[in-house]
Amino acid sequence: MIYFSPDFNEFFKELAAHNHKDWFDLNRDRYHKNIKEPFEIFVSDLVDELKKDDPRLNINPKSAIFRINRDIRFSKDKSPYKLNRSAAIAPDGKKSIAKGGIYVEIGPGRVMVGGGAFQPDKEELQNLREAIAANPKKFRKAVEDEQFLKVYEEIHGDENKRLPSKALLEAAKIEPLIFKKSFYYLCESPPEMVTSDKLIQKIVGQYNAAKPLRDFISKAVS
Repeated sequence: MIYFSPDFNEFFKELAAHNHKDWFDLNRDRYHKNIKEPFEIFVSDLVDELKKDDPRLNINPKSAIFRINRDIRFSKDKSPYKLNRSAAIAPDGKKSIAKGGIYVEIGPGRVMVGGGAFQPDKEELQNLREAIAANPKKFRKAVEDEQFLKVYEEIHGDENKRLPSKALLEAAKIEPLIFKKSFYYLCESPPEMVTSDKLIQKIVGQYNAAKPLRDFISKAVS
């Protein structure tokens, strides 16, 4: 199924040049027809596919969708609208991707998919580090999984210079990734995927490619 027409890309290109409320209000009907409604259908269908692998993802699709409005309270850029639509399909809401889920962002000529533990809280980070320390070979096998590397290439995340315990410091000699304070992965698809009838199929494939690492992280933080 094709979810997004070329009008999807065109709307965001125009919004980039006119990112203010007056323009958006004049084009609100276009937004609903070409962006909001198709994206809601897309997310609903994606949920239907993903819950086949993980029944915990049988969620209300609309609850997974982020608002198009930007949070500009602490930003120098006061543009009110994002230039994409995004959703996080996860067991316990948008902020629980680390427990097993997927982040999807679609903009003009851009499809980004990600997962893992992005900025986990203190307890989640400690649990994940301890799980890696206890099972370094299993973690390394997930990180070096052939399909994962083919799709995502690597784990992203800033690192701490120090660790909270001697045990973790010793474990980091075996698995240096323990120093990370985020453990997330991202990939992008070719621009033409936005308007492709294979969009869902492509994203499900990317989701499946991360299964060993996703399961490891999910078990550690849940």
